[in-house]
Amino acid sequence: MPQTDLGFLSAMDLKRLFTRRELSPVEVANAVLERIDAVDPSLNAMTMITPEIALNAARAAEEAYAGKRPPRLLEGIPLTLKDMHPTAGLRTSQGSWATVDWVPDTDAPVISRLYEAGGVTVGKTTVPEFGWKGVSQSPLSGITHNPWRHGYNAGASSAGAAVAAASGFGPLHLGSDGGGSVRMPAHFCGVYGLKPTYGRIPYWPVPNNDYATHMGPLTRTVADSALMLQAMAGPHPWDHTSCEAPPEPYAQKLGADLKGKRIAFSPDLGHARVDPEVAELTAKAVKAFEGLGATVELVTPDWGPLGPELARFFWKAGYLARGAAYLPQWRDKMDPGLVAMLDEAQGITGEEYHLMRLRKLDYVERIHRFFQGWDLLLTPAVSTPAFPADLLQPPSWPQHPWDWLMWAEFSYPFNLSGNPAASIPCGFTTDGLPVGLQLVGPRFDDLGVLQASAGFETVRPWQQHRPQFAGGNEQRGAA
Repeated sequence: MPQTDLGFLSAMDLKRLFTRRELSPVEVANAVLERIDAVDPSLNAMTMITPEIALNAARAAEEAYAGKRPPRLLEGIPLTLKDMHPTAGLRTSQGSWATVDWVPDTDAPVISRLYEAGGVTVGKTTVPEFGWKGVSQSPLSGITHNPWRHGYNAGASSAGAAVAAASGFGPLHLGSDGGGSVRMPAHFCGVYGLKPTYGRIPYWPVPNNDYATHMGPLTRTVADSALMLQAMAGPHPWDHTSCEAPPEPYAQKLGADLKGKRIAFSPDLGHARVDPEVAELTAKAVKAFEGLGATVELVTPDWGPLGPELARFFWKAGYLARGAAYLPQWRDKMDPGLVAMLDEAQGITGEEYHLMRLRKLDYVERIHRFFQGWDLLLTPAVSTPAFPADLLQPPSWPQHPWDWLMWAEFSYPFNLSGNPAASIPCGFTTDGLPVGLQLVGPRFDDLGVLQASAGFETVRPWQQHRPQFAGGNEQRGAA
């Protein structure tokens, strides 16, 4: 097998090959590190490469597969960490000059779990400043390029994670999602991104945005996301909002069929602007679920149009307490869009916040009532294909100093409600840019979302598609 292909192998395949002693964890770690060295200068997905950490973990994995101890869940599997979450002894810059020198003394629980599961950490991935936007650019690291089109948005805030997944930097990539930050980059980069039920994976430090931010994996296959979720899930005492339920062996339960499932499809949630090609590709993709035996009905949720005002209010309010403290010293080095949003948020009063929160709670209840009648909701993952990464909005869309949410109307509702949701590749535009279909399930039904994703993956596989630089192996077409 060519060395360049080793970074594209799935975690499930690697586990099998390691067990049979047909591949070495050290061989794979070296191949992934070499690929990053060769390819990342043109992509800018990595803020840090950690060869010593990776090779030490890979050597320990070799001992396990040699029979010296039982292999752990992710034994020897290469992975990346998002540069937003505390890593003990490793710089966590968060995409900002204000925190560029922060070296935490404690790992976040999710980081510890990935280490303890035997994962091989090859590095940390780029984010926009403090994860505030869905565009893959920060004042600290510059543009992280979409692997399908240089200079174009790869999505964010898990920008580098999605690029790494698409580009053969190993199979597993840690993301987090406060308004679409796993699903949007998955859509733009043509990979699978899962935002589990809120609290399924503990998040620490607990964010101050009213239970909106979730941890989640970005991978090239559904089974790999299921495996990574199992390693990360489960309650933790540092996150008082984490779910009490222990993790399931999700990857072993993906084979359930969809016969008799009731699936709702909303192409616009009753209000969202959608690019015509995105609309066409997602509408075609929905038909695959009918072929799998599900009943699919077109719906227009009454709660859909209530989302935009809530999302914009709580997005800027959530960042106010965190970001405003940096303005006096760092304003000139901060993202201009973030500064504009923080300046606008300065006038929010406590009374206004709590009145809006009452409206939000009603909105969330409406979403959960809606799911009493459906097993799954399908929508576009994002309203637009990738666009130039030096813009906040596509050039033909209305422009605004900070409002990038206008093309993320499908993702943030399920951050506010806590439902599990995923973006799965469903095709390419005529310009060769990936498009994702969003699958949303009732709260706590992470397995249902994974099973539906696996069913779609079976009839509409996409893993054969690689960006052009991938060793001359580019394949493109309807996924």
